[in-house]
Amino acid sequence: MSIESNKAAVRRFNLEVIQEGNKTSFNNLMAHNFINHSAPEGASNGPEGMWHTFQNILKPALSDLRVTIQDQIAEGDKVTTRKTITGIHEGVLLGIPPTHKQVVIDVIDVVRLENGRYAEHWGMNSLASVIAMLKQA
Repeated sequence: MSIESNKAAVRRFNLEVIQEGNKTSFNNLMAHNFINHSAPEGASNGPEGMWHTFQNILKPALSDLRVTIQDQIAEGDKVTTRKTITGIHEGVLLGIPPTHKQVVIDVIDVVRLENGRYAEHWGMNSLASVIAMLKQA
């Protein structure tokens, strides 16, 4: 796959899977042997762990969930993306009752792709800081 094809696959994942919750796109974009190197301790590091995070943690807690990609840099089979996930905190988020405040989660992730599918993921995000601020709200 070309670098541009890999970047397009990552953009598609962010919009169709994270923002829209499209399970068909998720299945089409995930390699069966996918490994999430950034999975929280005790959580699944396979495809089901990624789906769980988006569909059972973020989507129910954040209305009007949006993903905005600021930058993408690609080399070889890896794509690095700097993005922001936003939404209104209208559901329980990791045990925190709704505050009805705007939530902004900054993310930088690296994805290694095989044949246009997510094979490996590494990432950092500001969710812990967001949770700390919501607890004070």
